[in-house]
Amino acid sequence: MRRGFKAEAERLAARLRLDLGVQPDTRINVDKLAQHLGVLVRSATELVQPKDLERLEELQPGCFSAATIHLPNGGVVAITNPLNHSAARRDSDLAHELAHVILKHDPSQVDRIGDLTFFECDSEQEEEANWLAGCLLLPRPLLLRAARQGLTPEQVAEQNSVSIQMARFRLNTSGVYFQAKRGSRTQTRTTG
Repeated sequence: MRRGFKAEAERLAARLRLDLGVQPDTRINVDKLAQHLGVLVRSATELVQPKDLERLEELQPGCFSAATIHLPNGGVVAITNPLNHSAARRDSDLAHELAHVILKHDPSQVDRIGDLTFFECDSEQEEEANWLAGCLLLPRPLLLRAARQGLTPEQVAEQNSVSIQMARFRLNTSGVYFQAKRGSRTQTRTTG
């Protein structure tokens, strides 16, 4: 990931939250974000038969969670896969796709599986989209509050409708545990 991107992603997520009138320590509603960005969100089952999605899953398990399609008229459609995915996973997948749109990533490769065509971004762009998606779903101020309250990743996940994996990832990589611990030591010295 390019130098400075993590901090840039935090600022970008905060700016989008501000644009939508969402508090800094509150998770953003990804459907409202999509609407704000002009991205139409559709379930894959609106476009293809569920049996075709099941066949794709049989051919290559886990290969399709979500995709973004750029239409010739300039429109953008994010397609999510509802089969075997929880609401938390769907929101995470959608946040990832919206991150690609926000960051103006271009597909770098076209793959075909049977009659289906998929566009892929390079690994650095995927890493950036993953990081920004995490910032959108679990902003740093929210994580810091959770760390100060001593919440577990499971509690953070439940309270914010994200996967436990996403909560654990953000809590562990954001540095909020260290900041919360340092803050409590400073407060103890000041009051003691």
